Amino acid sequence: MDLTVPMQIAAAGLRAQGDRIRVVAENLANADSTGATPGDLPYRRQVVSFAREFDRALGIDTVQAAEPALDPSPFRRRHMPGHPSADAEGYVLFPNVNSVVEMMDLREAHRSYEANLNVITVTRSMLMDTLELLRG
Repeated sequence: MDLTVPMQIAAAGLRAQGDRIRVVAENLANADSTGATPGDLPYRRQVVSFAREFDRALGIDTVQAAEPALDPSPFRRRHMPGHPSADAEGYVLFPNVNSVVEMMDLREAHRSYEANLNVITVTRSMLMDTLELLRG
């Protein structure tokens, strides 16, 4: 059995979850950003989806994060008449980012990242144990 295959699959998972964590961090960083002037749109939340990719060299399916897509949900509106980007009615558009949802997504991505890291750690340990047995 080739123990490098599980490591390659887990490494692909690490990359995919790392991309997801980066997008969540960007969403959180821009959660309260607004447009600079009235009529400017604020930051739009991004979401990551995963796709299966066939690795021809290894002959296995791995996961890959697709390009982040924009969330089409509506922006939040707040009545803030003195704000520089307020419209004629005094409303300001804020990003469609919900910090609670982003934190849950971040926690899930973190746990998936850890699981993939554990696969690499255990597989590496098995490889080292095999080498020790062969040295016998």
